[in-house]
Amino acid sequence: MQLFYAPHIATHPVLPEEESGHAIRVLRLKAGDEIRITDGHGFFYQTIITNANPKHCEVQIIATQQQTSLWPFQIHIAVAPPKNIDRMEWFVEKATEIGIDAITCLNCRFSERREIKTARLEKILVNAMKQSQKARLPLLTGMTEFQDFISRPFCGSKFIAHCAPGEKPSLKQVYPCGENALILIGPEGDFSPEEISLATQQGFQAISLGKSRLRTETAAWVACHTIHLINPSS
Repeated sequence: MQLFYAPHIATHPVLPEEESGHAIRVLRLKAGDEIRITDGHGFFYQTIITNANPKHCEVQIIATQQQTSLWPFQIHIAVAPPKNIDRMEWFVEKATEIGIDAITCLNCRFSERREIKTARLEKILVNAMKQSQKARLPLLTGMTEFQDFISRPFCGSKFIAHCAPGEKPSLKQVYPCGENALILIGPEGDFSPEEISLATQQGFQAISLGKSRLRTETAAWVACHTIHLINPSS
């Protein structure tokens, strides 16, 4: 059964306009049909359509189910968006499918993109959540200054992936299985030496994501996937 998204379904049992249009105009659902909805906060709702309006489809909740946590840790990737926004959209989609808790867009010294519209990315997050049958929507934070972000508290292990010279352990060698993980991924021009130094002072450990030099969105995807591979229960 196709999954729909309505963040306020528990208190306002009506599908948002876009979801209503898809259900009624595209799928041609009608009153009496059952549909499955998630609020993006960890719950699924089994419902029956009571008013098949393509702008505000009303439903009646007949059952509620909390989705069991799919991974017992948090993954937060903070990444400098590439100049080509399609690459950032690809990462957001794939990371959501794999499993991620939060994505932050970083504004770094060598960033190629200084502004980002989060509305399109939010829509991709929702579609990827529904497609992968998840009940929890990742938190997306728009462009955030690097220095401000790294000074924020985080309960877990903190890493910065960069390409500066010097030996660095791989993420899989130093990440403690089961811990929350925050990983910084820089722009195509990498983090500046000053940014690397500031992050280190704030408790971020420098890591490698492999011997190949990766594009920004690929590095972010690899970091997310690696955390899941290390944790067999996820």
